[in-house]
Amino acid sequence: MESVFRIEGGVPLRGSVSIRGSKNAASKLMVASLLSDAPSVIGNVPQSLEIGITRELCEVVGSRVELQGGECRIETKEIRTSLVPELSRRNRIPILAVGPLLHRSGVAEVPVPGGDAIGHRPIDFHIAALEAMGVVFERRPNSYYAEAKRIRGADIEFPHPSVGATENVILTAVLAEGKTTIQNAAVEPEIMNLVEMLHGMGAKIFAEPAKRFFEIHGVSSLSGANISVIPDRNEIISFISAALATRGDILIENMDETLVESFLAELKKFGAECERHERGMKFFPAGEYHGCAIETSPHPGFMTDWQQPFVVALTQARGESVIHETVYDDRFGYCKDLKRMGADISVSDDCNGFPPCRFFAKGFAHIARIQGPRKLHGAHLVIKDIRAGIAHVIAALAADGESMIQGVHHLDRGYEHIDERLVSLGARIRRIDE
Repeated sequence: MESVFRIEGGVPLRGSVSIRGSKNAASKLMVASLLSDAPSVIGNVPQSLEIGITRELCEVVGSRVELQGGECRIETKEIRTSLVPELSRRNRIPILAVGPLLHRSGVAEVPVPGGDAIGHRPIDFHIAALEAMGVVFERRPNSYYAEAKRIRGADIEFPHPSVGATENVILTAVLAEGKTTIQNAAVEPEIMNLVEMLHGMGAKIFAEPAKRFFEIHGVSSLSGANISVIPDRNEIISFISAALATRGDILIENMDETLVESFLAELKKFGAECERHERGMKFFPAGEYHGCAIETSPHPGFMTDWQQPFVVALTQARGESVIHETVYDDRFGYCKDLKRMGADISVSDDCNGFPPCRFFAKGFAHIARIQGPRKLHGAHLVIKDIRAGIAHVIAALAADGESMIQGVHHLDRGYEHIDERLVSLGARIRRIDE
């Protein structure tokens, strides 16, 4: 059954919200548990469809998974099958199970990665790195088959930081023979949460995040772990952006400033204020909003997943704002819908005003220019991916009139009960099952 959101906009969001655990971290911690036959307990797990997809993968290969009240107890005493060419739903998590499954059974087969359509997202880095460690891959029609008689450490250097490839190497290296080094690694907080769990399991990982460097010494076996998922930094920015776009105010509970420092730096320029409170941080307009120039980049830079919700707030800023997307080559598709709602946004392929990035002169529309302020009006929208979807919802909340939003299942993959939590802030949003 497909759900639709009916939203009546024009109401400032006010109140407080508790941030759930990061789905991007929780799913990786569940995969990490496959490295051991001992049980692990993972706390602060969000109730999102992404976790459901990961749970299915783990249960198919032999895990016993119990999810209750935000706690996941997972144990994989034996690998029932390491050949999983199909799952009922797809995301990019199964490719990360290759290393754990190879260590447990010597072979692995996982579906071709799915997930959001946000540009070219190859797994070349994953394959090249694991091949350097002794893994042999075969591309099949709908899957990747891998086998390895011996997995050994290697020196890996990525052309540019890749979150998934960094995670894949770490998950494979912890039980490999010898030492593995990773140069130009991604160092996102979710990766460090994974490293924290692996440390708890007995892995030997030395990290220098400032240098984008990891050194992993393989061990013969790992135990279980007890770990808590970090707060979802995408949720933090989504709720802040929604409050500011509607000129409301919001208190973010269980706030971890270290996860969003680059975003907080831009808020001052934008014209928003934040106050520390005993229960978290409060965000509200300081007056008129001002245009900003922002470049997305790997952590600790401005996260690519933050630009979509924040662009909606930027439509209400005076003057020109510019977003230079340097992580993915096709993340501005949602701007067409915002333009139908009254936003003044142009997208182009130049890097004008910024140093040339790896998409320069390659025909990728990776620069968005937003003129504001512009009044938004309701529209009928169709969500294509998670972050574009939250931009659609925020725009509908800020707009005059009614909006109908289809494709809500994308949002359910990334946000726990997003409609109910927005209603608690005063939003007029209703889920309709068709």
